[in-house]
Amino acid sequence: MKNKEVINHIVKWLKNYAQDNQMNGFVVGVSGGIDSALTSTLCAKTGLPTLCLEMPIKQQQNQVDRAQKHIGWLRKHHTNVSEKVVLLYPVFDALSKAVEADEQKNEDLLSLANTRARLRMVTLYYYAACQRYLVAGTGNKVEDFGVGFYTKYGDGGVDLSPIADLSKTQVRALASTLGVDQKILIAPPTDGLWDDDRNDEEQLDATYEQLEWAMTQHAAGKSPVDFVGENRRVLEVFLSHHNTNKHKMEPIPVCSIPEYLL
Repeated sequence: MKNKEVINHIVKWLKNYAQDNQMNGFVVGVSGGIDSALTSTLCAKTGLPTLCLEMPIKQQQNQVDRAQKHIGWLRKHHTNVSEKVVLLYPVFDALSKAVEADEQKNEDLLSLANTRARLRMVTLYYYAACQRYLVAGTGNKVEDFGVGFYTKYGDGGVDLSPIADLSKTQVRALASTLGVDQKILIAPPTDGLWDDDRNDEEQLDATYEQLEWAMTQHAAGKSPVDFVGENRRVLEVFLSHHNTNKHKMEPIPVCSIPEYLL
């Protein structure tokens, strides 16, 4: 991959889209992970106003530290970058009590986890609407179109997706080229939806590199029976996630009314 050329291509695409749609800039949720670090850096490089929002909800301190350090680095190099910290855990706690969530039930815990992403989406759009900014998505290709590892109307609720055609490997390469902090480059990827340190690869039961391979094999028409051992297991894992979350990747179904009923 031609890293610098790809970076320039995305930056130009972002700037053109904003200007063509008469929008003033971008807002990005910065979590301390590599995807949001790359996305925010690309937005900053457009020269348009870029608001970095940090929205902790009982986050691990190491995630908060990485996010703050990255935003500080961006602001040092780009005068168009601003930042805001919005503490959402009081809102999250109030909602949990209002719906009487039972944290002993797995279904309730999962629903609460997704609620964190949806609260962040609402917050991003509040600030975006106030300043005519676009909400920039931070999902990569494997997450968005492979395993559907995002929250519907949460981190999946965005205006545009600058890195959604890049694999995790490619995201790391571009982030490294741009000088993103080493701690972010090597940090285990996490969705930021839990109180503990669980990471994406533990939840997905495969590494992103394995899932990239599986996504390529699936696109080529391969199935688990074409492989043995670990490769078969990984492709089975990929297909399980892909099929379960396919509804996230497709347009919302519309009930078509037959002509004879009209």
